[in-house]
Amino acid sequence: MTTRLNTAGKAVIAVLTVLGVVAAMNQAFFWNLFGITMLQNSYLYVILMFFMPIVFLLFPVLKSHKDRKLPVYDAAIALLTFVICGYFALNGENISVLGWDKSLTYPTITLVFSILLWAIVLEALRRTAGLVVTGIALVFSLYPMFALGVPVPFLQGIPYDFFDSARIHAMGVESILGLPLQTAAGILIGFLLFGVALQHTGGATFFYDISQSMFGRFRGGNAKVSVISSGLMGMMSGSAVSNVLTTGPMTIPAMKKTGFPGRFAAGVESTAATGGTIMPPIMGTAAFLMVSFVGVPYAQIALAALIPALLYYIGIFVQVDAYSGKAGLRDVKKELLPRAGRTLAKGWMYVAALAGLVIFLATGGNESQAPYWIVAFLLVVSLFFKGDKRLTPKTFFDFVLASGKTIAEILGIIAGVGLIVGGLSMTGVSLSMARELINLVGDNIVLVLIAGAATSFVLGMGMTVSAVYVFLAIVLAPALTGMGIDPVAAHLFVIYWATVSYITPPVALAAFSAANIAGTPPMSTAFTAMRLGLVTYIVPFAFVLNPALVAQGGVAEVLVTFAFAVVGVFFLGCAFEGFAIGVGRRLPVVLRVVLGAAGLLAFAPEIWSSLAGLVLGAVVMVIARFWNLGGPWTTEEREARYAAADAMDLEEVRAYAAAHHGHAQDTSAIGPTGVRGVAVEGAGHAVLPDDPHATAQKH
Repeated sequence: MTTRLNTAGKAVIAVLTVLGVVAAMNQAFFWNLFGITMLQNSYLYVILMFFMPIVFLLFPVLKSHKDRKLPVYDAAIALLTFVICGYFALNGENISVLGWDKSLTYPTITLVFSILLWAIVLEALRRTAGLVVTGIALVFSLYPMFALGVPVPFLQGIPYDFFDSARIHAMGVESILGLPLQTAAGILIGFLLFGVALQHTGGATFFYDISQSMFGRFRGGNAKVSVISSGLMGMMSGSAVSNVLTTGPMTIPAMKKTGFPGRFAAGVESTAATGGTIMPPIMGTAAFLMVSFVGVPYAQIALAALIPALLYYIGIFVQVDAYSGKAGLRDVKKELLPRAGRTLAKGWMYVAALAGLVIFLATGGNESQAPYWIVAFLLVVSLFFKGDKRLTPKTFFDFVLASGKTIAEILGIIAGVGLIVGGLSMTGVSLSMARELINLVGDNIVLVLIAGAATSFVLGMGMTVSAVYVFLAIVLAPALTGMGIDPVAAHLFVIYWATVSYITPPVALAAFSAANIAGTPPMSTAFTAMRLGLVTYIVPFAFVLNPALVAQGGVAEVLVTFAFAVVGVFFLGCAFEGFAIGVGRRLPVVLRVVLGAAGLLAFAPEIWSSLAGLVLGAVVMVIARFWNLGGPWTTEEREARYAAADAMDLEEVRAYAAAHHGHAQDTSAIGPTGVRGVAVEGAGHAVLPDDPHATAQKH
């Protein structure tokens, strides 16, 4: 943003952002400023009018142009977007009453603007979400033109020509202006603003410090700090990659300093950061889209997501503790840790903000208003009560710019994803696809779940979680609910499996981002993150088959089910790492397999299966006390294992460097905490596999 825009350009973005937020608040608080009451479609056009131009001002046509000054054509597209959306906003009533989207009579200018808006939304999607999701959106937006000629019967639908498709996409209520954008404009803007306010007022530092004071004194303390701080920050920001980039520079070096190998440190950070997209109260964008698709208040969705999210983090925590015990790692000295009381006293505003948000949502307050109250609270406190770190005109301006970028990016994605919804809805194919899926698998819930998980994961490799969710909420979720699965569980299942792509090769964006910080090979880091996040591959199946895990049932049933699930996660974590926590012994392969089976049994819906898992796991722990592979590693054994892992990592970096840069001329020293770097072509920096142009300084 610094090199692309001059001061005038930044001022334009700031003005657009402020006007867009005021428009959103006007709708949320029913202010009716200037005596104007906007129809729903006019309001959505107004939101696009203020935020969509920001996409073209901030995101270049090619990533390689990010450091170039704003070209004239991007400024022209931004202005054109503003004009087109403004025209449609002024004519919102005519569009609704006169039916310009489908009637035979309509002004010619609306057709021209519809075609242009269609193209603009696709280009905004390409710049914000990438080429893959844009290609998918383009295909589905053009689908109505060929719906009648598709050779597969259940994919045949109502056909439309190009011009009618353009009008319905631009002016209808099921495409660009469909449920995704309606939810984003109604609820999501405020929560995105809250996430940005939290980061710009020092929330990330507070969460890290409070996690250090609470968990740093336990074995493997810095890794546990990463789990907790990333979880706390993630549940506010709802973004896996930005969470890694915010907390990772603090947590990853701290973990490596206390003896964790680089791959493990980066794996812990990326896995914990990814959990933020499924952790209430904010979660990720997809959770807000559930509000419209499921038809329940957001507070109910957040409550349903709480138990699975807790199980996810408990799973990571158990594995970190098991690894720390196995590797013989110690705690951080108490005198080096911040004091909990002092940290809470300095960061009381963040605790109050979180508590206020939870209370607001839990008591049935207007969920679209809640985040604005909390943002106002954070800004006022930052202005008057933070001493030398108080809010200044410059920091406030930076906050506005960051808010505009965040909101514009998400709205650009969501408006583009709406084209997928529109293409399937206007042809009527969405219902037939769900019905055909049910007919294909019969009554076998397990098969449809496996198919859904595979589809979610594959799509998640090339699309954002929100894009995957919107697509499968139309195609897969109705099939799941049609088989008797609880609607909330069905939709959360899709979100979970779309989320795992952040830590699962071959894409694993969160793991690759963490690897860049740690200076480790991304693919090896992703496999480590995948192992640490194994619980998240199991939990979705568990809560679909047992809705009590998403708080669907009586209080007693939910609590008992949660207790058994925690036991199951504990057994699975010990089995995955090969170390029996509490017994202090390493586990042979046979006991690891049996303990893993005990963990799965504890997850089972039937009480007798859960009890059997509990007993079996307890027996394994007793046996492990007497039949095991020994206690924690010695210092010599740990360093030998780390050196071997470093050698493997180094070969991966060398192979990549040789493939992309001819050869690796030099290597730096390797120690017991991970690969230190490779000097490629004498440049003195490591080129990591996630981005041929990215560099990481030697550690």
